[in-house]
Amino acid sequence: MAIKRHSRVDASFSPSSMTDLIFLLLVFFIVLTTMISPNAIKVLLPQSNSQTREKAVTSVVIDKNLNYYIETTPVPFNQLESRLQERMAGEEEPMIALRVEESVPVGEMIKVRNIFARNNYEFILVTRPEE
Repeated sequence: MAIKRHSRVDASFSPSSMTDLIFLLLVFFIVLTTMISPNAIKVLLPQSNSQTREKAVTSVVIDKNLNYYIETTPVPFNQLESRLQERMAGEEEPMIALRVEESVPVGEMIKVRNIFARNNYEFILVTRPEE
């Protein structure tokens, strides 16, 4: 009494589903990287040959028209300190990235730096690499 199998299991591997998955991941990462914008407000930063890798909690931007921003939100200078205090409340090591347009007078940067000093905020002056 010989029993024969009528169906055989195919042991081959089909990579078509894996290529679909890889393609979807590739599209996802391409879309994700185009959405990330580290400098939403474009300013011409001064050049420097030294760069830092510190991570800032937030950033303050001064553009060439002497407009002040916290991240991308415009803030009048007289409200800058109170808005920074709200933003930095509860931070253990408050670090701020200061982005200043190259043509901004140094006095404007010093006014913002004095706000940082009064509140014991550390700051990084963001520059662009020398060419």
